[in-house]
Amino acid sequence: MYYRNAQAAVVVYDVTKASSLEKAKSWVKELQRQANPNIVIALAGNKVDLVQPSASSPATPSSSESEDEADDATATPGETLAATDGGPESLRQVPREEAQAYATEAGLLFFETSAKTGEGIIDVFTEIAKKIPIEHILASTRGGTGPRNQGVTGGNGGPGGAVNLDANATKGKDACNC
Repeated sequence: MYYRNAQAAVVVYDVTKASSLEKAKSWVKELQRQANPNIVIALAGNKVDLVQPSASSPATPSSSESEDEADDATATPGETLAATDGGPESLRQVPREEAQAYATEAGLLFFETSAKTGEGIIDVFTEIAKKIPIEHILASTRGGTGPRNQGVTGGNGGPGGAVNLDANATKGKDACNC
């Protein structure tokens, strides 16, 4: 994981795999210990599309399909189990309340998302953007004092390896730009 000078981080776990939340907790500890003290961390439980009933799926099996005949060829691993023991919610191994409680205790933003359907993704980044102080954003876009921005004075190959992007802007009409 690379987090040097990061203003934010999104730590993602799989709501259908309890061990992934434990791993996410270790990444959060690492970030809290080593990263910028003002870093905004969001904890995102992914794959909620697998644990929520789909609006397009029928509530009961069709007349041509009996309850003990699941379409195993197109099922996601574990889906056939869900068809016989209580539906998609039974795939969930990480209760929302448990992850939410951890996020609150650790001072994290919390979301449940689906990378497949896009559910919750915009919310994650919108809320992160609201939490990053504007001073940090302005410092990183205007240049600040970091090593990448020292010595940028113009001229080709000047101090710090700076490059003047306007040096070749006055080429004659006969010059090729390709």
